[in-house]
Amino acid sequence: MSAGPLSGVRIADFTWIGAGSYTTKLLADFGADVIKIETSRHMDTLRSTGPFKDGIAGINRSGYFADRNTSKRSININLKHPAGMEIGRRLVACSDIVANNFRPGVMDRLGFGYESLKLEYPKLIYLAMSMQGAAGPHAEYVGFGLTIGALTGLHNLCGPKDCAPVGTGTNYPDHVPNPTHAAFAVLAALHFRNRTGRGQYIDLAQTEPTVALQGTAMIDYTVNRRIAERCGNDHPNAVPHGVYPCRGEDRWIAIAAHDDVQWAGLAAALELAPETTLKWSQALIRNAARDEISNWLVSVTRERDAYELMQLLQTHGVPSGVVQNARDLIKSDPQLAHRRHWQTLEHPEMGATLYNGLPIHLSRTPGKLSRPAPLLGQHTEEVCIDLLGFTRAQYIQFEEEGAFE
Repeated sequence: MSAGPLSGVRIADFTWIGAGSYTTKLLADFGADVIKIETSRHMDTLRSTGPFKDGIAGINRSGYFADRNTSKRSININLKHPAGMEIGRRLVACSDIVANNFRPGVMDRLGFGYESLKLEYPKLIYLAMSMQGAAGPHAEYVGFGLTIGALTGLHNLCGPKDCAPVGTGTNYPDHVPNPTHAAFAVLAALHFRNRTGRGQYIDLAQTEPTVALQGTAMIDYTVNRRIAERCGNDHPNAVPHGVYPCRGEDRWIAIAAHDDVQWAGLAAALELAPETTLKWSQALIRNAARDEISNWLVSVTRERDAYELMQLLQTHGVPSGVVQNARDLIKSDPQLAHRRHWQTLEHPEMGATLYNGLPIHLSRTPGKLSRPAPLLGQHTEEVCIDLLGFTRAQYIQFEEEGAFE
């Protein structure tokens, strides 16, 4: 196994919470040396967010923080202290990327804004991923995944018809569109720098990658002046398309037939009467009989085991999937097991801890979870002495002066 594809890239990581931490985690797992900058007074909020190992709260016991910060190092420095500022500046000087997801102006007040760094470090790539970008009438607004989902129209499309918006059940923008777009932007900027020798400023407004998810809704309004409505699990062009009960407590299966061939496969698998199969063989007729078809499906699926039914439908070419919970995914999903998705790392305080593995497999430079999430400030001395070149005596002096907190 070779080194990760980002081996040799270093990131001074000021990010915290969800989207920022996951962005730099993706880069760290593929080999970048990501050094997370925190203080004990202003640590990453995820450190105090459950679930906690064994139900015992602690700044180094959050499973949420652990899963979003694998392969990183952590230093705790007081950037308001002159020595802390010197340490931070020296770290930036040997980094390729500075990343943050604060509101505009926060990094400037800390002395690490792009304008103050770019003249001294022209090759620096600077990732800023605030909620609504660096400028504009709402640039100073605060928010998290929930509010981003609301502002971007995502919530307006989620939930049953004629009910209040229900969102996605998790802060979806934090976990998918924002970190993946940010990581892609960093890779593009690195490629540009390799060709030109010049760094640049990346202004990622976390609302915009989430807006990009609303493609069909935006097109429908542009073309037809029609505002998309919540429709639960229904689909305007597919019948059936929904989630149906199966045998057992809270067991469900998702089934979707997007064309006449898939409908024929569904009818054959569930042994629907030939005359009824023929009656509903065309999409327009099925759409008009949506409720009738749904009621028939419920009467059949509620007597079936969800996994056996999924296998049966799949063999007939019908898109279907069991609605799995966390236990299913970890304990019994054969595909995730085959791909070795779940990985166990030995954490200094939590012990053996389960982590999500890399979601992308590269054949030559696969990357890996090189270390568990760091304890708060775990690598401060290591980074200061081994990387930044301070002497042991200087480190002790900084410690006595309060440069670390």
